[in-house]
Amino acid sequence: MSGPSMRGALNPGVRRREVFAWALYDFANSGYTTVVLTAVFNAYFVGVVAGNAHWATLAWTATLSLSYLIVMLAMPGLGAWADAQAAKKRLLAASTVGCVAATAALALAGPGGFWIAVPAIIISNVCYSVGESVIAAFLPELARPQYLGRVSGWGWSFGYVGGMLTLGLSLAVVIAAQAAGRPATDFVPWTMLVTAAVFAAAAVPVFLFLRERARPARAAGGRPGFMPVMRQLAASWRDSRAFPDFRRLLICGVFYQAGIAVVITLAAVYAEQVMKFGQTQIMTLVFLVNIAAAAGAFAFGFVEDRIGHQRALAATLLGWIAMVLIAFFATSQGGFWAAATIAGLCMGSSQSAGRAMTGALAPASRLAEFFALWTFATRLASIIGPLTYGLVTWATQGNHRLGILSTGLFFLIGLAVLRHVDMARGVRRGHEAEGLTPSGS
Repeated sequence: MSGPSMRGALNPGVRRREVFAWALYDFANSGYTTVVLTAVFNAYFVGVVAGNAHWATLAWTATLSLSYLIVMLAMPGLGAWADAQAAKKRLLAASTVGCVAATAALALAGPGGFWIAVPAIIISNVCYSVGESVIAAFLPELARPQYLGRVSGWGWSFGYVGGMLTLGLSLAVVIAAQAAGRPATDFVPWTMLVTAAVFAAAAVPVFLFLRERARPARAAGGRPGFMPVMRQLAASWRDSRAFPDFRRLLICGVFYQAGIAVVITLAAVYAEQVMKFGQTQIMTLVFLVNIAAAAGAFAFGFVEDRIGHQRALAATLLGWIAMVLIAFFATSQGGFWAAATIAGLCMGSSQSAGRAMTGALAPASRLAEFFALWTFATRLASIIGPLTYGLVTWATQGNHRLGILSTGLFFLIGLAVLRHVDMARGVRRGHEAEGLTPSGS
């Protein structure tokens, strides 16, 4: 990430410290998903806040689903407003403060504390999702078109390092508290404060160094910058008809991101229920996946720029299919460790590739709006994937192997849709919408 290779990957006028600050935001917010949604607070919500009631898991998934629904409906309108007002940094600042504050508020959630846990999860996850979408919209302003994959990979890989740091600090708190014989109600709140503090501290550079290069402007035809959310969502989707390859990418994203959502939210459940992993093994598993994801995102970004975004994403989807099959047939813990390693390698690279493809296909004057549509697709996937897994296990009396096998269908369908995306044509459409002549495409 240094020297001529980095300078050559950036647009004119972009300083290296800007890219570092931009990537550091991925570092900052990754701890939220790792600790709150994947490794710590989800189990705490079910076991302590809800007291292991028979409806506890449903309450957790319903709370997350409501937050994703809010994001799906609101993000296109927020994205269009941010484009029209050149306010991406303002929106990023508001979402960051909201997520940090709501994460810290989770420290107040104890047994029966739904009054704080449910609103705080909804607010924190909505704000996290808004921030994730807005920070991605800066990518095409920073990287040259031919290096979008590489720069996107830098951010994703740095993000997984941040997730590991926050998880490591939280685990230190947990291990020390457990050694002293203290209950979860004593140490889990401290992990929420640690997560909020790391997020806040690591996010500061983005507001100091990242420039807002967009200029305030109304959309063509006198279109207002912000409309009621449902009207804006309909308008954004209608306008996307002029960009058929971007639409196909959205559909592809719904499917393959649904599969990824299953892995993120339910891999630990599968490890415990099927492979009989203990808590320490599960935590180690999360570390392994993050290490592999960081390596995959960083290294594969260079490959992606060489072979093209579409081929790179197709390769990772094939890797996901292989992972599903290995996990389905695994009878030993060693086999599942292999599947988890493949999942990590594919996770960082496939998510990075999706972000880079969105940046390549989006019109320059509507980056926040088009990344908001991508966020809509990924959050819809976050509802569809885990819900499908849950329905399959429910219908088969708890057969998690069939649940993970059904997840492979999402990757297969995503791969089939991806074949019909024409990147060269899509890039041309984006440039034509801006009245530009694309170069090198």
